[in-house]
Amino acid sequence: MGDRGGAGGSRRRRTGSRPSSQGGGGGGGPAAAAEEEVRDVGAGGDAPAPAAAPEKDKDGEADADCGHRDLRCHRLQDSLFSSDSGFSNYRGILNWCVVMLILSNARLFLENLIKYGILVDPIQVVSLFLKDPYSWPALCLVIVANAFAVAAFQVEKRLAVGALTEQAGLLLHTANLATILCLPAAVAFLLESITPVGSVLALAVYTILFLKLFSYRDVNLWCREHRARAKAKAASTGKKANGAAAQRTGAVSYPDNLTYRDLYYFLFAPTLCYELNFPRSPRIRKRFLLRRLFEMLFFTQLQVGLIQQWMVPTIQNSMKPFKDMDYSRIIERLLKLAVPNHLIWLIFFYWLFHSCLNAVAELMQFGDREFYRDWWNSESVTYFWQNWNIPVHKWCLRHFYKPMLRRGYSKWVASTGVFLASAFFHEYLVSIPLRMFRLWAFTGMMAQIPLAWIVSRFFRGNYGNAAVWLSLIIGQPVAVLMYVHDYYVLHHEAPVAGA
Repeated sequence: MGDRGGAGGSRRRRTGSRPSSQGGGGGGGPAAAAEEEVRDVGAGGDAPAPAAAPEKDKDGEADADCGHRDLRCHRLQDSLFSSDSGFSNYRGILNWCVVMLILSNARLFLENLIKYGILVDPIQVVSLFLKDPYSWPALCLVIVANAFAVAAFQVEKRLAVGALTEQAGLLLHTANLATILCLPAAVAFLLESITPVGSVLALAVYTILFLKLFSYRDVNLWCREHRARAKAKAASTGKKANGAAAQRTGAVSYPDNLTYRDLYYFLFAPTLCYELNFPRSPRIRKRFLLRRLFEMLFFTQLQVGLIQQWMVPTIQNSMKPFKDMDYSRIIERLLKLAVPNHLIWLIFFYWLFHSCLNAVAELMQFGDREFYRDWWNSESVTYFWQNWNIPVHKWCLRHFYKPMLRRGYSKWVASTGVFLASAFFHEYLVSIPLRMFRLWAFTGMMAQIPLAWIVSRFFRGNYGNAAVWLSLIIGQPVAVLMYVHDYYVLHHEAPVAGA
């Protein structure tokens, strides 16, 4: 068998059986052949490998165990869940969370169907918009809104030619904008034939018109100021100011933008900020448009079905705990309402900001499609409000926040002013259609200021993101339950008690 202890030989491991090279019964027989054998390679065998330095493992440490890597299976390393490991691929856990979310909600859907049956009723949706099929007050309000747009346009035409002073123009614009907010509010509050849902839609249209005409007035004012500065500069240098540069580039310059075509393009465009020259897409993509229209139809039906089947029974079952002031049951109802409310809010976000606004932008070849940013990654409340509704954020930044800074106000005062304006419009769109003033929406919006400070001060990174999500999931159903409870008490229990 040869010398097994030769110092110059290298070791080689063999497994399995090997036929004996000895004659007769020598060599140990089959049992010896089945054993794992380590033999030297002598001079007459394979050439020995040259002596090499000990190998280093991936951590840079020399292998001291006889120069053979197979004899070593441990190294210095952290567990994957430890922050020091640097591991970040949790895709499988994310998929598991999605599967668990689907299964848990599927159980809730099944439980709801077993308990209440099918509650989806498309005919009932029509009654939310109309009390009397021959009376359409909300639609009439929307049609009347054109008069305010034309009034703002006529004021700007006269300001452009100098027929009105800036002070008179400011007074007329202020009266026009104030009427835009007051007229639909008065109609919605005093006219019995208008429904709460119809009031919300009419007030939303007038709110959008208010913001658009405010921007329209501001931008045209800036153009007049720029034209006056250009004329003064030209007069001082002895050159004639003209719009040759704008004509060479094909861009519209002031006051050529003051046309009905330009005004109504802006009114229907998916933006709140006016420009003389909007970015335009080269063509209408028909497949893209059809996909967005299909999404609009599908998600509208889905939202209505989820509200009727899931949210309405939960809200109705929440009235008795509120009446009895059973706090444990109130919290249970709140948590039960949080899931469908948040799911519907997410669907509404996609339906409005992606499907609807992209469909309108595609029809009008409006080029700027940034209607939202990655608000779902928000690690602070401030980042969420800056990125979830880009059209409103741009308007607040351009026409409210920066003008306040230019007037010498601090950033904190300007930010508080923005939240005050937002809180006013939230309450405007909720309290007036319900015909009651409880200020829950206003309080919820103003509570975002201390909440933003708390999250930025005590929560960072993923913890901040979790805090933002928690405020969204829990905060909204709290406001929903408060308004529904007050509406139920005011419109159902009060008449019964009076009778």
